[in-house]
Amino acid sequence: MAKTLEYKGHPLQRKDNIIYYGSFADKYIIMMQVLDTKKVGDLDVATKVSVQLQLTDPSIKSRDRIVKKSEKDSLYSAIDVAVVWLERALSSR
Repeated sequence: MAKTLEYKGHPLQRKDNIIYYGSFADKYIIMMQVLDTKKVGDLDVATKVSVQLQLTDPSIKSRDRIVKKSEKDSLYSAIDVAVVWLERALSSR
């Protein structure tokens, strides 16, 4: 059984260039999409990442689920924003 990767108490899942942060069981989740990368040695490093705070309610149209969005120039700054947004959203129930 694979252990789910967690960061600061929330699950982190990746599918291709999209990273989901949080649980779909909660009211909100963060979707980070890597829009652009550059080669650093053998690695592809994200240079443009879209961050979206989304409602997880499946009855809402996908474009209406977006609560907040931003673009960051690295995965580190995207995750920093994601952590703050998710914590605030989940604590304001």
